[in-house]
Amino acid sequence: MEEYAREPCPWRIVDDCGGAFTMGAIGGGIFQAVKGFRNAPSGMSHRMRGSLTAIKTRAPQLGGSFAVWGGLFSMIDCGLVKVRGKEDPWNSITSGAMTGAILAARNGPVAMVGSAAMGGILLALIEGAGILLTRFASSQIPTGPQFAEEPGPAPMPSPPFGDYRQYQ
Repeated sequence: MEEYAREPCPWRIVDDCGGAFTMGAIGGGIFQAVKGFRNAPSGMSHRMRGSLTAIKTRAPQLGGSFAVWGGLFSMIDCGLVKVRGKEDPWNSITSGAMTGAILAARNGPVAMVGSAAMGGILLALIEGAGILLTRFASSQIPTGPQFAEEPGPAPMPSPPFGDYRQYQ
């Protein structure tokens, strides 16, 4: 499948870690900016300072948490690709479930099962949406010719008195 033609596995882990950190830091920065603004004392300077303090304090932590999740997910995904010998949606779904379970291991087996179920379901929804989107997009592309065919070269006109070779 075309959507699985990505970077080779060792570099995919680093790439996914960096992408997850960036996504977590930006998303966390926006969320913390709003939260810091709302929780600060009244006055624009206080609210801006509270917003900036919340961003500087929490956005890197959220980015780091996302990076841990992304790195662990990619490591498991690459391991499954190596073990199974193929790259398909089941690898991502299983990786999401295993990542959820591993990150919840400190909270006990019940939390591990719950987090594994949530991770697997979330990744199944993402993979399913990706497959549906790919099918929908490919059905929108016409497969036949869109324009009338251009005429080929015009036929050679025949000589006025038949084939000239017969007179030679």
